[in-house]
Amino acid sequence: MILETIAIVIYSIALLLIFMYALAQLNLLFNYVKSKNKKLNDELFDFNNAAEIPQVTIQLPVYNEMYVMKRLLDNIAKLEYPKDKLEIQVLDDSTDDSVKTTAAHVAKLQKTGLDIKHIQREKRQGFKAGALKEGLEIAKGEFVAIFDADFLPKPDWLLRTIPYFKNSEIGVVQTRWGHINRNYSLLTKVQAFALDAHFTLEQVGRNSKNHFINFNGTAGVWRKECIIDAGNWEGDTLTEDLDLSYRAQLKNWKFKYLEDVETPAELPVIISAARSQQFRWNKGGAENFRKMLKRVVSSKNISFKTKIHGILHLLNSSMFFSIFVVAILSIPMLYIKNEYAHLKTYFIIMSFFVISTLIFFICYWVMYKNIYGGGLKNFVKYIGLFFTFFSIAMGFSLHNTIAVLEGHIGKKSEFVRTPKFNISTLKDSWKGNVYIKKKLSINVIFEGILMLYFAFGMYSAFIVGDQGGDFGLFPFHLMLFIGFGYVFFKSLSSKMD
Repeated sequence: MILETIAIVIYSIALLLIFMYALAQLNLLFNYVKSKNKKLNDELFDFNNAAEIPQVTIQLPVYNEMYVMKRLLDNIAKLEYPKDKLEIQVLDDSTDDSVKTTAAHVAKLQKTGLDIKHIQREKRQGFKAGALKEGLEIAKGEFVAIFDADFLPKPDWLLRTIPYFKNSEIGVVQTRWGHINRNYSLLTKVQAFALDAHFTLEQVGRNSKNHFINFNGTAGVWRKECIIDAGNWEGDTLTEDLDLSYRAQLKNWKFKYLEDVETPAELPVIISAARSQQFRWNKGGAENFRKMLKRVVSSKNISFKTKIHGILHLLNSSMFFSIFVVAILSIPMLYIKNEYAHLKTYFIIMSFFVISTLIFFICYWVMYKNIYGGGLKNFVKYIGLFFTFFSIAMGFSLHNTIAVLEGHIGKKSEFVRTPKFNISTLKDSWKGNVYIKKKLSINVIFEGILMLYFAFGMYSAFIVGDQGGDFGLFPFHLMLFIGFGYVFFKSLSSKMD
């Protein structure tokens, strides 16, 4: 009974952590709904007065982006802002032939009167953070807008963001990500669904109550003074954006989130690209938890509630670990439940935690309805997308758990960029992209084994106990089977093409 007791304790703790996270999401939902009725009286620069238009630097940190560089540069050149107040830095760390084509295109844009520079570092240290830091040293702008290579801001983007810096306490203005290839595949639909939840519920829910939010690495503007005051960019984590965001807010800088300003971008279209992005984000989140926990807890500048939300925010990626633990132990628990009759009360209590899924379902429905509208037809679509999203997210749980554990134990790894494809329609193809790695991760094999493991879990529902089976966990095991099966077969097929 010792092993069974250990399994029950670990299983219970993991379920409790997921429930706490669900309650935090519910609180953010309440904040989000309340924010819709909140009247905003922001101070804004008057751009009708030329004296109030500040100098802006746009930084474009790029690395081997041959498929999207022309699109990026042409799009940035269309931004509406006085040319004498605008500087563009192409921070190019590339090591391939894109260096030449980028340099040629920058030279072409310079002839139009645009103040744009092609900047290459001698020593590529600190990855993206290092590039941004070096560019900042020579930046002319009082404010610094940052765009990754796959982002396509609309022409009026600067006119809709920069005015908020009239309030001298604001250090960052962040905009909502859009998705130019949302409907390209099931994978892009699921990624868009997850990101939409972050950029509505979470960012608005936190920001509306002055809890800590994060600059999302792109599609936002920093006050240069804020970056310097917070200690500048640091490359000791894989999510330098989250790191600097917390350091800035701990120094009392305010962040402004603009849900109504959408910045379109390209989602990863193959699973290997999504895997590398997920790994970086989840490991970086865990690294920042290690780095920032003590500073957040000991800060005298922030409220207790903001500290709780901050800790849970930094632990976002660690939820994958809890989900993975619950998934792995769910099959042993099925057998324990039907073997030990005296534990019946415990399992009745544990069934309460199914409410966590219900909370997520409600929270994400509000998000989905605000973006796509309500009605029965959309609700039916939402139900299918929600359970597809949950299944595939659980299918990533092994991959993301490894990332989280590496982050928590302090194991260092390189910043692995997400390859871009310049894909926005179903007619576009990713095949032939030179940045795709053909090597198959050993983790994929384990994901295939886990698919079979949860198939066994479904089979077990029919044979456990002496009352004709137990189907309480069958839907959960079915979703896990589908999720791990999707990730496994997609990972295999992407390497074979």
